[in-house]
Amino acid sequence: MSWAGQIVRKIAPVYAAKRERAKLEILHSEAKQKILNQGYGDHGASRTKKALKSWVPWAGDADEDIHENIEVLRARTRDMYIGGPIANGALKAMRTNVIGTGLKLKPTIDAKKIGLTEKQARELKRQIKDEFNYWAESRYCDATGIHNFYELQQLAFLSWLQSGDCFALLPLIPERHSIYDLRIKIVEADRCSSPLIKELSNGNTIKYGVETNANGRVVAYHFSDRHPGSSSVTPNKWTRVESVGQRSGRRNVLHLMESERPDQLRGVPILAPVIEALKQLSRYTEAELMAAVISGMFTVFIETPEEDEQDGFGLATEEPAWDNPTGEPIPSSSNELKLGVGAVQFLAPGEKANIANPGRPNQAFDGFVTSVLRQIGSSLEIPYELLIKHFTSSYSASRAALLEAWKMFRMRRAWTSADFCQPIYEEWFVDAVVKGRINAPGIFNDPLLFRAYTQAEWHGPSQGLLNPVQEVEAAAKKVEQGFSTREREAAEMNGSDFEENAAQLAHEESILQGSRPSEGGEKKNEQAGTKVLGDDEEQSDE
Repeated sequence: MSWAGQIVRKIAPVYAAKRERAKLEILHSEAKQKILNQGYGDHGASRTKKALKSWVPWAGDADEDIHENIEVLRARTRDMYIGGPIANGALKAMRTNVIGTGLKLKPTIDAKKIGLTEKQARELKRQIKDEFNYWAESRYCDATGIHNFYELQQLAFLSWLQSGDCFALLPLIPERHSIYDLRIKIVEADRCSSPLIKELSNGNTIKYGVETNANGRVVAYHFSDRHPGSSSVTPNKWTRVESVGQRSGRRNVLHLMESERPDQLRGVPILAPVIEALKQLSRYTEAELMAAVISGMFTVFIETPEEDEQDGFGLATEEPAWDNPTGEPIPSSSNELKLGVGAVQFLAPGEKANIANPGRPNQAFDGFVTSVLRQIGSSLEIPYELLIKHFTSSYSASRAALLEAWKMFRMRRAWTSADFCQPIYEEWFVDAVVKGRINAPGIFNDPLLFRAYTQAEWHGPSQGLLNPVQEVEAAAKKVEQGFSTREREAAEMNGSDFEENAAQLAHEESILQGSRPSEGGEKKNEQAGTKVLGDDEEQSDE
């Protein structure tokens, strides 16, 4: 310590202590600043740059970042879907391209593992497909009796997009006119919630309606008997449904969701990252529309002096001066004046009308909206052209946009098939075997054998063809070079089944051949006719 510091310490020890503490803080700050300015600390993680100094987000777990905000996200997403054209169109575009008229079953049983010949395998596939279509195309597959299986697919998928997740229960409900007992009950995400008691005696924990054990595995879901937003005053009752039956091993609950974080139990609505942009764009569009409407209106304002006994058009009248010749009541100073198409508004004495010209249409409106929509489409993985259904680019650009969108559509289709269609098909298959409709020995004893019987593909609507000639030629070359199969190309091109196509073509060809006489038969008939004619001539001569 310097001699000056020693003197200060003796005269003013409190001040000296503060001085030493300030020095330590300065040294500590300099050391900390040196560390912070290393690596990312001088870039994206900088705490000193003006552009980033006020940006201090808090990193929380999935509960704090996601689960605590889901209710608000759901409500806002549904509101945007109901009243926002862009949000509504985006979700419906996904629904139409991913599900369309429904993902159709194509059994692909492993004949070699099962021990069947190719002919037996084809016959079994046909039988499975016929039996499943009978159940899937009927209303008996739905617990409510309203939808068939393919309509339930689009309902579950659309609910998944809006709410972040969706649930499907698989109860067995016998009915008089139904062969199969399996039913599908779609449950909205809001009904999966935690009851009042969240800590269970078995050590499990319930969070946001999902019950997990000590290992973090989901073992059950809790559903309320009605929507939490219901106006009913009776208290809610919760039902616990095991994810997988302990005794039967059945899948009781299917949970459709897209996870973003580890330990995440509930899904996030797909519009969550763009809710603010969509809402602001909707407000801006409404403001521009209103301005354009006002600009298109023509209203006449007439100011009448109080002492004038003539009406608003200079005509004498015995009636009070404030009667409106148009029959409409003259607004008082407290009433609201409104613009209208060809409207006439009277003003009280001393009032004047200042007409504001909104200057519409706004020339910058389209460019600004386009820029915002491109950002929204980027987040939703939907190209701008497909988002607004407006293709003005070249063929190559339009094709590239569709190909990019179909990467996302195929991904979500694969998830829907794996999480919804395939588990339901497997539960139906068990029901069919138990009822003796399908013969599949050994499936309850060997999981690999069960998988061999229940392997399947799910095909939906095709991408569509921008240039049919080139794309059909490309498909033919892929088959020729062994890069693909006729079955896959038929399914991807127009959603058809190659075996059914081949059988139908063979049938049509046989019809054409039957109606077309052969070349040899024509000559024979001609010769036969000549011979008969000659005999007739000879007989006639005789």
